[in-house]
Amino acid sequence: MVDRLTPERRSRLMSRVRSKDTSPELAVRKIVHALGYRFRLHRRDLPGTPDMILPKHRAVIFVHGCFWHRHPKCRKASNPTTRVEFWTEKFRRNVERDKTDRNRLRRRGWRVLVVWECQTKNAAEVERRIISFLKSPPH
Repeated sequence: MVDRLTPERRSRLMSRVRSKDTSPELAVRKIVHALGYRFRLHRRDLPGTPDMILPKHRAVIFVHGCFWHRHPKCRKASNPTTRVEFWTEKFRRNVERDKTDRNRLRRRGWRVLVVWECQTKNAAEVERRIISFLKSPPH
């Protein structure tokens, strides 16, 4: 299958994809803040540069885009039909890196929560998960 967009339009579209301050990330931040928790953002000294860090709770939260991080069984984790080998390898590396980063954080004593982009549509459920995560005792 051929890409419906010209290379210039595809490039412009992809250049607008952000890694920080995305709508799902802002939605999760709003929930965490409303619950009364304070956090830091994007600490580059931690594996994976977590989206939110709650040092007092030794907890980090990643807000993953379903497409880029391959949310299992999610319709947003569609596969491009052009350059299939490139995308397959890119997604494989992303998933592997995410797993490695989570393991490295846990070995350093951090608790890790992943909130998927599609889950942010249900704020009440995200809030329930965050409360449960932050109230659970450290490992």
